[in-house]
Amino acid sequence: MNIHEALEQVKNGTLSIEEAERYFNKKSYEDLGYAKLDTYREMRSGHAEVIFCAGKADDHLKQIYTRLYEQNNEVFGTRASREQYELIREILPDIAYDPVSRILKSEKSGKPHVGQIAVCTAGTADIAVAEEAAQTAEYFGNQVCRIYDVGVSGIHRLLAHIDDIRKANCIIAVAGMEGALASVIGGLVDKPVIAVPTSIGYGANLQGLSALLTMINSCANGISVVNIDNGYGAGYIASQINHMGVNAHE
Repeated sequence: MNIHEALEQVKNGTLSIEEAERYFNKKSYEDLGYAKLDTYREMRSGHAEVIFCAGKADDHLKQIYTRLYEQNNEVFGTRASREQYELIREILPDIAYDPVSRILKSEKSGKPHVGQIAVCTAGTADIAVAEEAAQTAEYFGNQVCRIYDVGVSGIHRLLAHIDDIRKANCIIAVAGMEGALASVIGGLVDKPVIAVPTSIGYGANLQGLSALLTMINSCANGISVVNIDNGYGAGYIASQINHMGVNAHE
């Protein structure tokens, strides 16, 4: 819940003044010793803190998931292992895990999904990163159109879907190898393109560096680039762009 939502709930009577006062007076972060949970993030930016699961100690991860769930009645984590899923399921039985995107989440039902974001991949090997982007965008209230395996080695596959791509308020282009997909899409649409280089490729791909450099040096207009394999970052930025587009037409 952000500030606007809290005030709207007070206005329509679903949140009491006393409850709203407690909400606004809560501490800006909760100090767990090993972690400082950013309890004000939703009020500042519209969305609660997300958990990066990889590398976290089991006890730390369990306590962080518990506390964020208690505060928001939902929680979203990225880069989780199946072992971490089994661990968190002991305390949150309704937690859901996707082994492709490695997202570990529990979310409120009935959330509205607005606008449209197109998530495109060059190949099927890029789908893990693309799903991290797509599911992040969906969690934050966006409709997502998935268009996978439309890389430049068979560009007719991309052109067959160009009408759906052009309907989106924002496009995420996920590609490894030489990373050319983002440039091609950027030259065909009038919407922002977020390029996501992946670490997929042979030796000279340099774990995604060659795709990253291709995307940064793109001659197409309207392209921004996130870090290698950073599907979450792309999904979050796309969500912000999509919501701006939806709000502009209301």
